[in-house]
Amino acid sequence: MADNLSKELRTKNMKAIRSQSKLESLVSRELWKKGFRFRKNVKTLFGKPDIAIQKYKIVIFIDSCFWHACPIHGSRPKSNQEYWDKKLSRNKKRDDEVNEYYKKNKWHIKRVWEHEIKQSLDQIISELIDFIEKSKSE
Repeated sequence: MADNLSKELRTKNMKAIRSQSKLESLVSRELWKKGFRFRKNVKTLFGKPDIAIQKYKIVIFIDSCFWHACPIHGSRPKSNQEYWDKKLSRNKKRDDEVNEYYKKNKWHIKRVWEHEIKQSLDQIISELIDFIEKSKSE
């Protein structure tokens, strides 16, 4: 299906979307209940991390299986495949650039897949707590 909007208008529309995924809300709510304080979707940080604790240089990204091309669950739309291949490939490349940026600047970075949260929220929360505590002590 062809896009009936110009590239500029489509970009403007997509940038205006400010919603947070249900999984991001679920994870952030659980971490907040456990006493962790953080900022969500910090625009001033590279890659706009889903969760950031700047004091300890900690960033957490929650990656959807579709948009970040999960090797296990990522699906490829059947229509307009050239567009989607390019789009998803660029998303993966951007993820790599973000990872490199934070590692180079000595930040603690953690990425969590959507399917991991769906499989076991409790386990992911436990892993995130361990990651945050370990990162704070370094």
